[in-house]
Amino acid sequence: MSHNPTLIFLPMLAVVALTFLAFVRMAVARAGIARTMDPGYYRAHIGTPEPESARTAVRHYDNLFELPTLFYAACLTAFVVAVVGRWTLIFAWGYVAARVVQSLIHLTYNNPAHRGGAFVLGILFTAALWINLAVSIFARL
Repeated sequence: MSHNPTLIFLPMLAVVALTFLAFVRMAVARAGIARTMDPGYYRAHIGTPEPESARTAVRHYDNLFELPTLFYAACLTAFVVAVVGRWTLIFAWGYVAARVVQSLIHLTYNNPAHRGGAFVLGILFTAALWINLAVSIFARL
């Protein structure tokens, strides 16, 4: 059963919103240490590193440009080739949920084992999204 293809933009917008929130978190963290950091550090990231709280916010923001690129590519491909079905949306929203949980853990108590579990779930949802996409495309050939 095919759904309105524009529905795939909702989970994408959720991850975009999360990315902007992570940027604000990073900016606030860096603004809080601006007076204590050597500006030269930011030229090549050599010297006394940022405190852990700022580094965590920076790493979190960086993470949102790694695996999510595969998520965005799958969603856009599903839209372009008009194969946005129930499973496409389930896997896309599953990825969003896993990514939000991962973000909440990373930016609060930051337990790597818990964060890693959410990350693996995100990978599985992304893989399922791509497999679903491939099956849907090849079924049309």
